[in-house]
This record gives sequence, C-alpha cells and structure tokens, in this order.
Amino acid sequence: MIAKTDPPLNEPIETKHTPENGAIVKVVTLPTLEQAQEYKAVVTKNIQTELRYDAQVITAYYQNRPLQVLRRIFSVLTPTFAFIFGLWWKSKRGIVVKNDRRSAIGLRELLTQLGPAYIKIGQALSTRPDLVPPVYLEELTKLQDKLPPFPNEIAYQFIEEELGQPPNEVYAELSPEPIAAASLGQVYKGKLKTGEEVAVKVQRPDLRERITIDLFILRRLATWAQTNIKRIRSDLAAILDELGSRIFEEMDYIHEGENAERFYQLYGHLKDVYVPKIYWEYTNRRVLTMEWINGVKLTQTAEINSLGIDARYLIEVGVNCSLRQLLEHGFFHADPHPGNLLATLDGKLAYLDFGMMSEIKPPQRYGLIEAIVHLVNRDFDALAYDYVKLEFLTPDTDLRPIIPAFARVFNNALGASVAEMNIKSITDELSALMYEYPFRVPAYYALIIRSLVTLEGIAINIDANFKVLSEAYPYVAKRLLTDSSPELRASLRDLLFKDGKFRWNRLENLLRNARSSQDYDFNLVLNQTVDFLSSDRGSFIRDKLVDEVVKGIDALSKNALHRVTYLLRERVGLTAVNETPGATIEQQQTLEHIKRILQILQETRGFDSAKLVPQIAQLIVNPGVQRLGQQVANQLVQKAVAKLIRELLAAEQVNSKNNVELEPARLSLPPASV
Repeated sequence: MIAKTDPPLNEPIETKHTPENGAIVKVVTLPTLEQAQEYKAVVTKNIQTELRYDAQVITAYYQNRPLQVLRRIFSVLTPTFAFIFGLWWKSKRGIVVKNDRRSAIGLRELLTQLGPAYIKIGQALSTRPDLVPPVYLEELTKLQDKLPPFPNEIAYQFIEEELGQPPNEVYAELSPEPIAAASLGQVYKGKLKTGEEVAVKVQRPDLRERITIDLFILRRLATWAQTNIKRIRSDLAAILDELGSRIFEEMDYIHEGENAERFYQLYGHLKDVYVPKIYWEYTNRRVLTMEWINGVKLTQTAEINSLGIDARYLIEVGVNCSLRQLLEHGFFHADPHPGNLLATLDGKLAYLDFGMMSEIKPPQRYGLIEAIVHLVNRDFDALAYDYVKLEFLTPDTDLRPIIPAFARVFNNALGASVAEMNIKSITDELSALMYEYPFRVPAYYALIIRSLVTLEGIAINIDANFKVLSEAYPYVAKRLLTDSSPELRASLRDLLFKDGKFRWNRLENLLRNARSSQDYDFNLVLNQTVDFLSSDRGSFIRDKLVDEVVKGIDALSKNALHRVTYLLRERVGLTAVNETPGATIEQQQTLEHIKRILQILQETRGFDSAKLVPQIAQLIVNPGVQRLGQQVANQLVQKAVAKLIRELLAAEQVNSKNNVELEPARLSLPPASV
C-alpha cells in the first residue's frame, strides 16, 4: 500500500536537509523515470489487488489516465441521454411513459449495461413502490438476482484458483447454470462431498476495475459540487468514501464470511431470525460457500401466504432485528433488499449476503434513540439538540429558528401523529429544511437511511399501512426503561420531568409501548428499576418519584377519611363531626395515573398474581426498597406533623382573635326514643 505522503506521479518531491550548521533547507527534485515507473507499478497493483478502499490511491491512479476516464464518462452519458431522449419522444407521441413496459425494460437494461454501481441504485429503487410505478418496479426487481450471468468457464477458473482444486473435486454436485446472478457475483447450488447442500457464490471478473473508475468519477463530481454549489453543506466526498469502503469490503468474500459469523453471534438468537452457516474450507476471496436456504423472497406475499406464513409478521421480525442492529450493537446490514431476505419454509426470516455491512458508534446510537423519543413526544426543543449530537448541525448553530421549523414540519406532515409517519415522509420533510437551515448529512448516516428506507419499502410492499416508526417505538421504550447507560438514564429523566413536575402520561405511554416489545419482561424491569432507583445515579428520579407516590398516598388517605366522615354524618348522625375535605384535583390526578400504571403492569408479560406475594417478600428485604420505603414514610410523617402544626397555629390565631377560651367540642347525640 502506498503511504498517504507519497507524491502523485510526475509531481515534485519535497525533502528536508539539515546541514552541519543546523539550518533546515528544503530541497525540491523531480522524480526520476525509475521512481515514476516504480510508483506507477505499485499503484496499479494496488488498484487491481488491494481489498481496502483508498480514495487517494484511486485518484493517483486515474488522474494520469484522462482518456480512460473520458471514455468511461461517455460510455455512461451516451446511453443515458439516449434513454432520456427516448422517454421525451414517447411522451410527445402521447405514450404514458410511467405505464410503458418497454421503457421499464429499457431502464433495467441501461442500469445493467452501466455496471455494478448503477445496478445498486436500481436495487434500491426496486424496494420503493411508493416512488416507482408498478411496471418499472417489476423490471427493477430483476436487478436483485436476475442479471445476465458471466460464462461458467470463468466461474470454474475462479473456483480452482481460489480453492486450489477444480469444482468437480471440491463439490459432489454443482448446478450446470447459476441459479441467481447479482451485481457483484453469481450463485450456484451445490452439494458438498459430506452431503450438505450449499450456495456457491463466485465473483464477477474485472469487478474492482469497473467500480473504482465509477467511484473516482462520482467523487470528483461530488467534490466539484460541494465546492461550487453553496446550498450543499454535506461532505459528499466523505459519503462516497463511506459507500466505497463498504463496496470494497463486499468484494472480499473472506470479509463477508466473517461478517456473517459476527451477525450470527449478535442476532442469531433472536426469535425467528436465521443466519446461514459459512463453510470456511471452501471459501476464499472470490469464492464463498455457505449453507443453502430453501425459502421465498419476502416480497412474494402470495407464495408466503400459501405456505401458511404471515408475511407481515416476518416484516415485524425484520424491523425488530434492524432496531437491535442500529440501536443496540451498532453492526448493521446495509443492503437489506428483497434478494437478501427470505422467508424460510418453517416461517423464519433468513438473512443472506453479508458483504455490505456497516457500524454505528455508541454516541450516535444513543442519539438516535433520544431523537426517536423526542420526535414521538413532539419535544422539538430536545430534538434540535439531538441533531447537534448526531452531527447534522454544528454546536455553534443558532437553534432558535430551527425549533419552530421542526414543530411546523412534523405537526403538519400528513395530518397524522408523528408515530404514524413513515421514514420517507420524515426524510422528505427534513430535506426541505436542509436547504433552508445549515444541516449537513454526516457520512455514517447515509448507509443507515439507505438501510431503513429499503426495509420500509419492503414493508410497504407487504402492507401499505405499515409504519416503521410506530413499530419501532415499543423497542425504544423498552430500552429507555431498562438500559443502564448514563445517556439513556438522562434521556429518561428529561422525558419524565419538565419544570420539576413529573409527567405521568409519559410514563404511562412508555410502559404501554414497552410491554409490546418481544423481550420486555415485568420481573426484569422491576429488578432493574429497583437497582437504579436505589443507586446514586437514580437519586433525582427517586426523589421526585417519592414526592409523587406521597401525593398518591395522601390522596388515598384524604379520600378514605372524607368517606368515613361522610358516613358518620349521614348514617350515625354525629353532627359535631366536620366533613373532612377530599383530595385536591392535582392529588386526584396523580392517584388516577398510579391506578392506570398498576393496570398496565398487571397486563405486562411476566406479571403473575400467584407469584406476586413471594416477589413482594423479596423486595421488602431489598436494601434499596427499604431506603425507598423510609423516604416515603419520612415524607408522610413530615406532612402529618406539618399539618398538625398548621392546625394548632390556626387554633391559636382563632383564640387570640376572639379572646375567649375554647370549650371542648361536645357530641350531639340523637334524642332517645321513648
């Protein structure tokens, strides 16, 4: 690999020389012919064999090949302009282009002709029935695994070069033709000598060379646009570099196999998620052998339903798995198009093709969780700060005009609640804001939104009313209630308290949503809550929550005493008994909230009234619970003492005012019957 300090070909080399007097002298020389040729050879070798994306090396290689670059530009622009002109001419002749199958076929063939980078664009569009007309969608779907294959002779040659033996010596069986052909490779169905059915993926020839020149051209275009178009604030070159890095990793099947195993370790335990096995002894850089999966594409709903499988449930499984990828472990599948997601015959969701994976760091994961919470709860002040933490806005950005813009956008979008909005509507609305305010799209976010938008497209194809954000919120609520990280504990505190007041409706909403999450368990949450509230980190919430519990108990006691005095007055006839006032409106509201929360807890998975007594017994001896109980008891005693003092002071004021000695109250009994 060339070091980043190496000079481009034909440019001067600057060195520093220190003579005996200690002065530093700059010496500028031109590279010799031998140096230039050696550099060229190393760069060429890197382009052809290196598996790591390096924008500088690619630039150094192609900037000295202008004719090759121009040929590629013309080879892209010529058929593209011809296709666009054809669409224009058809529209002039009265043909409805969006319903024209020949035009749809022409688009698919154009993307296929342009190569892997453009095929991936078509694959992304093939998942968006809300953007692409049905006839085009049908054709673009073929880009997922029905591209023209390359000859078997080349595939067999690669197998022998990578595995050291001809295919017939490696595999007991191998399909005579590829059963699928995608942008980077084609797949054969085979059987090992030991009897296992396998999928054998073989990489396309000349793949790296075709992709690097497209990335070079697109990067130069992005750099020019970013420099010359003031409205563009995002680092487009960095976004392309992120995509380029992922594509280069996708071209290394050893790396893909490692990704598959890591994906299995992190998510293979999730209910109804299946990850195929990698056979390492039959895998190398350009050949991958993995377990064969019998299944149906997730978008083939009729076939899935005929198997007695609920396609919508599998989408829910996919959303649940994606949330853990993005928000829990950070290692996520960046290319979940329908060709990579199968419904297995026993009703599981199988993930395939682990070439394009990416990672999101913990601060960004927590930032996304907080942003979802603030979005759903319409807390737009906090949402604006979330965008700073997520690097969409710089820390010195004036957020005052952005906050009402958020409120305007999300309150009016589709006339629906935020939880009912889809990812596309959110990104569309934000795109409009990004032109008006200094937003920029960070490089890490590009693949995240690509993954989410693709998954949502699949979901919409199955159920037009599917809302990813609505499905995601139960998991987010569960994380807020159970995650012990300082970031999410602070977020929970900010969510539950405003201006020092406890927002019971937010807690109800969290508990109601969290109980819908698959792995939410009452006992787990109860134990974690007690541990947190009894710790130093939970002191703020503990103190405020104790205040609210005391309010509830006070309301209960007042209501109970009010009922007792009322009965005494009405039934016994003790006329001297003053009717005790009931709870205030605020106390009554607190009591109603507590009742509803208890009802939610009773309906939560893991709650068992038969097991409640031993659970309470265990909690009573818990030191944290005892401290909480002492706090509640102390506050109740303080309230009682304060009330007694107020009544005594009030009585003394009455005495001093009337200057008479109070006589003890006498009971007035009803007259005796004769």
